[in-house]
Amino acid sequence: MSDRQASFMACGGSYSESAVVLFGAPFDGTSSYRPGSRFAGSAVRAESFGIETYSPYLCKDLEDYHVCDAGDLDLPFGNAKEALSRIEEMTLRVASDGKIPLMIGGEHLVTFGAVSAIVKKYGDISILHFDAHADLRDEYAGERLSHATVMRRCWDITGDGHIFQFGIRSMTKEEDMWAAAHVVQRKYDFATLSETLAGLEGCKVYLTIDLDVLDPSAFPGTGTPEPGGVSFCDLIAAVHSMGQIDLVGCDVNELAPHYDQSGVSTITACKVIRELILTLL
Repeated sequence: MSDRQASFMACGGSYSESAVVLFGAPFDGTSSYRPGSRFAGSAVRAESFGIETYSPYLCKDLEDYHVCDAGDLDLPFGNAKEALSRIEEMTLRVASDGKIPLMIGGEHLVTFGAVSAIVKKYGDISILHFDAHADLRDEYAGERLSHATVMRRCWDITGDGHIFQFGIRSMTKEEDMWAAAHVVQRKYDFATLSETLAGLEGCKVYLTIDLDVLDPSAFPGTGTPEPGGVSFCDLIAAVHSMGQIDLVGCDVNELAPHYDQSGVSTITACKVIRELILTLL
């Protein structure tokens, strides 16, 4: 296998010397509309070599750092509980070694496995959630473990006032009412992000980015596109602002590469991941 297929660009560092460890979670077993996000990890690795390792936004180059891409986890297609258990195990290993785990999904349910591990490691944490969808249902189609319930399951272990949502523009009436009482939600954009970050000083924070927070005109390659999203520049600015908080884990999910034959969505995901890594370093 060539280096281009084996790792995300310039992320071929050894585990021991790397402060940030990437791994893929190729699971989309509860996708309710358009599956395919399980192919995101392989797609971004292959296509990442189409962009530069240098970020003109941050004046940093991935080539100047040690970053480990540990590859994709081996996850069972039809067993969400087992998939989450393996994600939790990997995330806990990375975090326990004093490194920052960066998971590439996969559908958004994978976040629950990672958050469970981060809570075990650090105890009291806060979650920043960028998404088009609230993901706060208690169950979906009779299932409590679903991409549509993932933030509700995260709330089960963090409690009130620890989940901060941005870009949300799709939810049920029940989710909207429940969110008002239990989470902090900014609909449609990132306008209040700076104030939120100031309030998170001294906190351990997990960041989850569902790429469908982007408008479909910029990112059509996803399972549940929602018109009215943020721009790429808005998202990158939000990612860069993460440098002012103590980010102890993160994920980028819901790229379904085959729904965008132009490949632009995959390259967009690559740039988001590059900027996130360099913000963490």
